[in-house]
Amino acid sequence: MCDCNVTETVIDLRHIMPRMRHGLIFSTFDQLDEGESFVLVNDHDPRPLLYQFGTNYPGAFDWDYIMKGPDLWRIRISREAA
Repeated sequence: MCDCNVTETVIDLRHIMPRMRHGLIFSTFDQLDEGESFVLVNDHDPRPLLYQFGTNYPGAFDWDYIMKGPDLWRIRISREAA
């Protein structure tokens, strides 16, 4: 069954000061219920963030590249059952 009124949160990192990015991303993830997700938009591959998720939330997240550059990256981050 589709809840078509639900919209996915999109965080466009290109418009957020670098020092505020990770706090916003992890805060957004912490508010997700199991099965929920949000999308990051960036101008480069945020691979270090993937490693940080692996350290902070092992087995509790999914990282899915929707678009892989070269100028625009879109990643869906989902909360999985721990």
